[in-house]
Amino acid sequence: MRLAPECAGRGGGRDEDDTVPSSSLAAPRLARLVLPGNLATTETESLQEEGQHEAERLTGADLSERGLRGLALSECEWTDVRLSGADLTAGRFADTMFTSLDAAVFTAARSDWRDVEVARSRLGSADLYDAQWQSVRFTDCKLGYLNLRGARLKDVVFERCTIDELDLGGANALRVALLETDVGTLDLTRATLQHVDLRGAELSTLVGVEHLRGAIVSEYQLQQLAGMIAQQLGIIVR
Repeated sequence: MRLAPECAGRGGGRDEDDTVPSSSLAAPRLARLVLPGNLATTETESLQEEGQHEAERLTGADLSERGLRGLALSECEWTDVRLSGADLTAGRFADTMFTSLDAAVFTAARSDWRDVEVARSRLGSADLYDAQWQSVRFTDCKLGYLNLRGARLKDVVFERCTIDELDLGGANALRVALLETDVGTLDLTRATLQHVDLRGAELSTLVGVEHLRGAIVSEYQLQQLAGMIAQQLGIIVR
């Protein structure tokens, strides 16, 4: 059973007020992504560490094992790109669309994502710890181990995704929603949550139930989670 609320209107701009009464639920505020109509073609040889690319399109490329630390993309579109073993640590991605990415191992720790969409992609082990995300949407993606430990997430949506393990240990999450998304294991150890909507998620295992404060679940989910909550809190039920 899933109760998936609609996200707020996709208007750009800075939030005027992030203060919402704790009894209310604030949906993610996603900026509308519109790319320029005349994107230039990216030459794969031009992609280097600390490189900067604006208003470019990359299609059908294999960047596996490439060192691309600090790569900056703005108003770009990547489609059908293989990234297994590529190193995008500390990358900066703004107003960018990623479609059909494929990586058994994806590394983008300490990266900055703003107004980014990822669609129909497959990422196995994805290291994104200490990342900064604002206005980010994942749609129809298959994700293995998604490591967002220590990340700061603001206005983020996972929609129609399958995630084997979502690690939010120590993360700070504001206005995050999981819509029609299956999660094998959700780790919330030491996470700080505000307006995190889990009602649209199918959860198999939850770690760190004591850090659920700031999340919303359905009554049905609460019944499902009761056994896990009792076990982790040392409650004996007879």
